[in-house]
Amino acid sequence: MKFTVNVECSPEEARRFMGLPDVTPINEKLVEEMGKRMEQNIALMSPETMMQSWMSVGTQAQDAFVKLMTSATGMTKP
Repeated sequence: MKFTVNVECSPEEARRFMGLPDVTPINEKLVEEMGKRMEQNIALMSPETMMQSWMSVGTQAQDAFVKLMTSATGMTKP
């Protein structure tokens, strides 16, 4: 024998019925913190800041990239 029971309830009612904890305050705090961090890091995504950080390294990064690519292709540096 097989039977189906449909129950209409809100997610809050289902959570309480199942005895699960209410994590709404934790979720709200997490979303708030993620928003703050995103706002702080948006400045790092500006083209001026990215170019400054790339240029501060100088040609070392470029040389390392060329070495990586030449070793990956098995070619020798010209």
